[in-house]
Amino acid sequence: MGKNKDTMKRVLKFISPYKAKIIIMLLTALVTVGFTLYTPILIGNGVDNIVGPGNVNVAGLLKVLGTLAVVVIGNAVSQWVMNLLTNQVTYSVVQDVRSQAFAHLQEVPVSYIDANQPGDILSRIVSDVSQFSDGLLMGFTQLFTGVLTIFGTIGFMLSISVKIAVIVILLTPISLFVASFIAGRTFRMFQEQSEKRAEMTSIVEELVGNQKIVQAFSYEERANERFGKVNEELRVCGIKAIFFSSITNPSTRFVNGLVYTAVGIFGAFTVIRGGMTVGQLTSFLNYANQYTKPFNEISGVVTELENALACAKRLFDFIDTPVQEPDAPGAIELEKADGRVNVENVSFSYRKEVPLLTDISIDVKPGQRIAIVGPTGCGKTTMINLLMRFYDVDEGQILVSGHPVKELTRDSLRRNFGMVLQETWLKAGTIRENIAYGKPDATLEEVMEAARHAHAHSFIKRMPNGYDTVISEGGGNISQGQKQLLCIARVMLMHPAMLILDEATSSIDTRTEVKVQKAFAELMEGRTSFIVAHRLSTIQEADLILVMKDGNIIEQGKHEELLAKKGFYANLYESQFAVS
Repeated sequence: MGKNKDTMKRVLKFISPYKAKIIIMLLTALVTVGFTLYTPILIGNGVDNIVGPGNVNVAGLLKVLGTLAVVVIGNAVSQWVMNLLTNQVTYSVVQDVRSQAFAHLQEVPVSYIDANQPGDILSRIVSDVSQFSDGLLMGFTQLFTGVLTIFGTIGFMLSISVKIAVIVILLTPISLFVASFIAGRTFRMFQEQSEKRAEMTSIVEELVGNQKIVQAFSYEERANERFGKVNEELRVCGIKAIFFSSITNPSTRFVNGLVYTAVGIFGAFTVIRGGMTVGQLTSFLNYANQYTKPFNEISGVVTELENALACAKRLFDFIDTPVQEPDAPGAIELEKADGRVNVENVSFSYRKEVPLLTDISIDVKPGQRIAIVGPTGCGKTTMINLLMRFYDVDEGQILVSGHPVKELTRDSLRRNFGMVLQETWLKAGTIRENIAYGKPDATLEEVMEAARHAHAHSFIKRMPNGYDTVISEGGGNISQGQKQLLCIARVMLMHPAMLILDEATSSIDTRTEVKVQKAFAELMEGRTSFIVAHRLSTIQEADLILVMKDGNIIEQGKHEELLAKKGFYANLYESQFAVS
């Protein structure tokens, strides 16, 4: 447990706000253990009141039975209160841990999300926290009561027979040694099990979310192979972890059996010699059984705690990942951008050893439409990531309305950009909620007006419940084109100061695209707009076309100017519109 000390300290910090409940819980645990330990004394007294046939102390026996009934009821009540408080504290702690993990997820940089499997993050926040709560629950209920029972039992046994008690105490450490020896080797196995479980979650999430692609490319057999490989690895490490943890209990029970046998033999000889009564031997045997039982429970608790701490460590490792660079002290809230954007000698790469953008400079005037074109991988979308400050530049600076973006709050910067991506995203909910995602207080009239501008109103009205139609997460029950129209309507509702359109009409049919382009033209009127496009027909009206290749702007100008140069852009354009 030494290597888990830091993890345990952090767990205790999460528990500390619930000190009052924990104190009450510990007091009820003390009462529960007290009642439990008093029971064998009453049973022994009851046995001593039954000396033999025709020689029974009825009055004494009834008194013992009455006291025993009170003790049993009191034990049940105190145990109920203890379990109730234990559950409240455990699930409150789990809620706090999971809330902190999810809040941290909102603060990690986009680079972390890009570099890690979503399924692994999901597993840490959901599965690992659940495993952690199970171990915490057992730790609360059994560890403390087990320790109390052990020390209380020792006291009662010493009061009956010091010699026999010493035998029990000397033999018991064997059980402790066996439990600690096995438990100390299970942590690594449970940690490996958590990692494999996370890997499996990632694979399932990937394949379920993209089942159409899986089937379209006949990937089912290879998907089964990938899943089967990880499933087999999880089975193997799971069997190892469970095997080594499960032999703890039988091993300690074997030692406990030896202890119980020793007590029975020595106790019987002591009764024969008149050193104790039969009732006292009965009490002692009960205590010997009670004394060894917590060791079995504690060994199980230690195993569960090892698993819980392994899961907690994975969760804390996630919580410890560096958050995105905070807004600068005194960062400016950009209320309404004027549309000026200056990119000054910007260089950037996702990996230092692989340069991407090199010494990029652009001066964008208010209201201009800037188109960014070029082959795949040239840095078009990266420019958008830098404008939105999903990533920070390595060199140079970007200014919006004359302010370096690093001196602006991220929220205010992003509120000034309306963004429609090629990759659509919709949440599970009604169509109205999805359109009003960025403006939840929007009226139905405002939502409908945005949908009309996006040419989405007509298909929405044909849906079973119109704007109250519920769509699944990702919009799986509507077409790709309809999803994109809803995403466009979502931006139109916001009326942002500037626009970013990254292949915004790529999934729309030609006829609808013409209508949407007109709507965009209306929306872009007076607004600075950045348009990333592969289809060059969509950006011919742009005020400035930036032609990118290998992370550099190799040409810039208007459509006609670039065609006249007969350079790279002209070749791209001709390749798209070549007549065979």
